[in-house]
Amino acid sequence: MSTKEKLITHVMKEEPVGCRNKVTVVGVGMVGMASAISVLLKDLCDELALVDVMEDKLKGEVMDLQHGSLFLKTHKIVADKDYSVTANSKVVVVTAGARQNEGESRLNLVQRNVNIFKFIIPNIVKYSPNCILLVVSNPVDILTYVAWKLSGFPRHRVIGSGTNLDSARFRHLMGEKLHLHPSSCHGWVVGEHGDSSVPVWSGVNVAGVPLQSLNPEMGTDADKEHWKDVHKMVVDSAYEVIKLKGYTSWAIGMSVADLVESILKNLHKVHPVSTLVQGMHGVKDEVFLSIPCVLGNSGLTDVIHLTLKPDEEKQVIKSAETLWEVQKELTL
Repeated sequence: MSTKEKLITHVMKEEPVGCRNKVTVVGVGMVGMASAISVLLKDLCDELALVDVMEDKLKGEVMDLQHGSLFLKTHKIVADKDYSVTANSKVVVVTAGARQNEGESRLNLVQRNVNIFKFIIPNIVKYSPNCILLVVSNPVDILTYVAWKLSGFPRHRVIGSGTNLDSARFRHLMGEKLHLHPSSCHGWVVGEHGDSSVPVWSGVNVAGVPLQSLNPEMGTDADKEHWKDVHKMVVDSAYEVIKLKGYTSWAIGMSVADLVESILKNLHKVHPVSTLVQGMHGVKDEVFLSIPCVLGNSGLTDVIHLTLKPDEEKQVIKSAETLWEVQKELTL
């Protein structure tokens, strides 16, 4: 008899139940690993699977995480370049693909990443046909559309991380300006995750007090307090961080875990994430953009009707047109 046999008697006759809250992260670059650690530290899953084409990097990352098992409450952490390791995932987070270089627009990455998705998405679908896809790779709005088309999933199970991070950045900067915690600073950035995102100034408030009622010029060029710069800093912030440290990772990783939490814990929380907006806010084309959406364990179940001012609506339509121009050229 082995030491294990002397120590432990197995009493259960049936097959074990297996995992109930499995999360897969595809891509173990900076964003993938920041997402993985954020999900682990929030105790969101009972199994975490990592997939990538770079075998040594993948093996090293998973070993490094497993060595911290004592400090985590996720019993099973696995990795393989073969997608069978992802089987029966509840949520699959896609972070794989080329990332922005210094000064490069997110839209510039598009065809490179579409080609990568043609391999990734069918493999995910094969092993987790009932999962919720959370797309993070850039340009996220276009790639969420691509994932939706390639997967054949209903729209409520394909979600782009969208402007969840832009809105968090906005609320952080708003908090800095007002010396308040970001959770008490309410404001929504919608539209494209990127250069044409739209700040909804009319909804910016603290404790239900609309800031535009105190400063009617807020968000315009006439505003002496330059609140418009807050949104400019949101748009510039990824470029700035990339210039300084080479990539962005921590905030997007935490943003991903925030979304995964709302899904797995069925929170019915409202997040600005990328979804099909055709027919809303004057958008005519089949594009994905961020608007406030309700997330729960079925995925993205509802959208909130934002009250947009005419100029804000114009910006959303312009955002959609920018994306459609790129999208209609794609070969899927």
